[in-house]
Amino acid sequence: MTTAQPQELDVQPTPLALLLLGREADPKSERGVDCPGDLPSPSDPDLVERARKAKEKLGDKVFVLGHHYQRDEVIQFADVTGDSFKLARDAAARPEAEYIVFCGVHFMAESADILTSDDQKVVLPDLAAGCSMADMATAEQVAECWDVLTEAGIAEQVVPVSYMNSSADIKAFTGKQGGTICTSSNAKRALDWAFEQGEKVLFLPDQHLGRNTAVRDMGMSLDDCVVYNPHKPNGGLTAEELRAAKMILWRGHCSVHGRFSLDSVNDVRARIPGVNVLVHPECKHEVVAAADYVGSTEYIIKALEAAPAGSKWAIGTELNLVRRLANRFAPEGKEIVFLDKTVCFCSTMNRIDLPHLVWALESLAEGNLVNRIEVDRETEAFAKLALERMLALP
Repeated sequence: MTTAQPQELDVQPTPLALLLLGREADPKSERGVDCPGDLPSPSDPDLVERARKAKEKLGDKVFVLGHHYQRDEVIQFADVTGDSFKLARDAAARPEAEYIVFCGVHFMAESADILTSDDQKVVLPDLAAGCSMADMATAEQVAECWDVLTEAGIAEQVVPVSYMNSSADIKAFTGKQGGTICTSSNAKRALDWAFEQGEKVLFLPDQHLGRNTAVRDMGMSLDDCVVYNPHKPNGGLTAEELRAAKMILWRGHCSVHGRFSLDSVNDVRARIPGVNVLVHPECKHEVVAAADYVGSTEYIIKALEAAPAGSKWAIGTELNLVRRLANRFAPEGKEIVFLDKTVCFCSTMNRIDLPHLVWALESLAEGNLVNRIEVDRETEAFAKLALERMLALP
């Protein structure tokens, strides 16, 4: 039987072009919107003041959301910071804001559009700020996977559970097929619910979060999991393998968290005696198994807030956040380092830079709506259904 052993990082993302500086558009992608206008020069010394003035001019009409992985130069202008789902909910709680400027990536802006009112307009400063993990599962690939499950005679037993880090199309598929969305904080609750509805789960698109939750948190074995590879016929699996599995994991991963290795953990323990290793559940299974603590971005922040002075921590998550936390807690005597020696930013998240933010804010202040992210009504309805199932989880 093919088991879901930790995978090497050779998953090929679907061909959604990373558009240089967000000035062009791929008409075949979900980002098929032009990004007109000229960006300010990144060397402009007045960028911070320009951003401040544009935001001040907009007043309560604009609400700026900043994901934890954003650059410091951008995060300073955020009205609230958080992970993707928290930010989408924060936007929905501000109905007086006409414009929601989401300093994050594309799927996050989609989620904000789904959860906010029709009168609110969600803006993504750079349309090329995507997510490699979200792009590893397209609607066409997932529909083909469902056909494979149907041919194997198990589709009626399968409940899809999709990670928040997925496109609106995948969330809509999940809602239409009776499934739910999950975050890295509530993945176990979502899987508990799913197994009450059916015998098997199709977990999209992050194989590592699905495997870690099933094995580490729910007591399953690696043999209960198989990996569906959308780039192989029938996902690279036989009908017998699909019928025997409890967890059908989509072969996707986070390009940032997937870089951490068991060697990273062993190396940091050798370099820093007494260090606590704290990693995100999007990391590979062997990394999670070797860590001292595992949890979502919000969990990581709260753990460090509660940590005693003088404690030492190696963090396995995106570098912008780790560096910000290291600076924040240094006065308390907490030593916080990046888990790996290799610098690892989220490259697509970092496309939202100060020139793009200034351009978006100044355009809105001048009455020009730019880079709006708008999910069509049918997709929104089914995606919202999946999200509401998550919100109703016990």
